[in-house]
Amino acid sequence: MEIEVTDANFQKEVIEKSSETPVLVDFWASWCGPCMMLSPTLEKIAKEYGDKLILAKASTDENHSIASKFGIMSIPAVKLFKDGKVVDEFIGVQPEATIRQWLGQKL
Repeated sequence: MEIEVTDANFQKEVIEKSSETPVLVDFWASWCGPCMMLSPTLEKIAKEYGDKLILAKASTDENHSIASKFGIMSIPAVKLFKDGKVVDEFIGVQPEATIRQWLGQKL
């Protein structure tokens, strides 16, 4: 499952939902080449996880508040939320196998 999140709905869509289903948040921007490279990989993996994982996309250009709150200094930045908290994260483009292994250890 994939959703777009904003400053306005982040609390409901990420923090609250992560108590039921882990939420993988992809902080990205349209001008960011590495973000565009990583996005299809995250979407593919999330689709395979089905309802066991929510992929949330947060544009840092449009959502300064949440980007600032979570200390986003460089993108792509990916954070995994469980029970309302960040349990792990990575920055930059990672190979699909690395992301799968990382997620497998966390879920």
